[in-house]
Amino acid sequence: MNDSQKAPYRPCHADHDLLVMVLAGGEGQRLVPLTNTMAKPAVRFGGAYRMIDFTLSNCLNSGLRRVYLLTQYASGSLNTHVRRGWSPLLSDDLGEFLDVMPPQKIFADRWYAGTADAVFQNLPLLQHERPEHVLLLSGDHAYKMDYSLMLKQHRDTGAALTIACVPMPRRQCTQLGVVSIASDGRIEAFLEKPDDPPPTGDNPDMSLVNMAVYVWQTEALVRHVVDDSRADSSHDFGKDIIPAMVRAGEPVYAYRFRAAGQTGMDYWRDIGTLESYWEANMHLLDAHPPLDLYDQSWPIFTHRPVAPPARVSAVKSTSDDCLADTIVSAGCLIRDAQVRRCVLSPGVTVDGASVEESILMDNVTVQPGARLHRVIVAEDVTVPAGTIIGRDRGRDATQFVVTESGVTVVPTRIVLDR
Repeated sequence: MNDSQKAPYRPCHADHDLLVMVLAGGEGQRLVPLTNTMAKPAVRFGGAYRMIDFTLSNCLNSGLRRVYLLTQYASGSLNTHVRRGWSPLLSDDLGEFLDVMPPQKIFADRWYAGTADAVFQNLPLLQHERPEHVLLLSGDHAYKMDYSLMLKQHRDTGAALTIACVPMPRRQCTQLGVVSIASDGRIEAFLEKPDDPPPTGDNPDMSLVNMAVYVWQTEALVRHVVDDSRADSSHDFGKDIIPAMVRAGEPVYAYRFRAAGQTGMDYWRDIGTLESYWEANMHLLDAHPPLDLYDQSWPIFTHRPVAPPARVSAVKSTSDDCLADTIVSAGCLIRDAQVRRCVLSPGVTVDGASVEESILMDNVTVQPGARLHRVIVAEDVTVPAGTIIGRDRGRDATQFVVTESGVTVVPTRIVLDR
């Protein structure tokens, strides 16, 4: 990043007050084949960004600059991205850091067995830092949030645990954690992936969803992950620890999510499936996108590759040849092509082809005469001249992954024939 891209400085909290731990080791099995070679937080989102950038940008914009990134699966590309794009933003001299921590295997000779086990295996970090509170985050969600407001509520209530929650349509909540709360915000029930999500108190069609954004009182966090390590459980916060805390009557409170920045809606997405990944990227192309990437009051930071400016040449504004409603990243080259409602990552070339409602990852080349419709193409793939993908679901399914709604996913390291 150059000087113009550096984060505005907001002082970090007192040295021993708060520590941030980001869970970034997810294998992302429901995003295969996009996660065949990288961890889910390293997957591209919105063309120029990677999923991890939203969580880390929220930390910097909230003035939180002491962060441990807990990695595990296929972490090479994530480590490189953090080193190149994020480490230069922080100052060792001011006590700031973003340290990448793979499984230590000190307390257990295994990889992380769950989210709670990831924290348990990194208890030496808490023993060394001795923070009063721990902000525990996921590295693969898209949203803008000022964590300092949640921290204030956590302190004011004296909670052992505060959980950020957002209302969502009930029919979308069967694969998420759902809470019921009392009038004072205390959580009365916590259900992980319920078949019939309970409604909110004020809207029967909505449920209150766990965002996997937690502020813990450190003593409570340590006690629970240690107890869980000795139990026969899945070692997961949402499945094991939090429901048990609520049933035991411990002070667990909900924080109602409010989006940071000046524009956009209270938008949060767990982009856990190929379907939701495609939909979330398409939402960025709306006239008024629910997640505003252009609001500089709450900027999203990332590593910018060294690349020339995007170039669009000989594109005619007719019904057959046009460029519309598309995110075009650095280094892209579009010639004599029809590109509509697409997200193009850095280094994409579309030459004399038609691409619609598609996501093209880094360095994808689409040759003349090719036609793509509702397709996700992974990194470094060349789509040969005349290739048609996304128009014949049955044929596509013999070569690629095709989602329920008909989005075709072309993996990296594949050789395509016409």
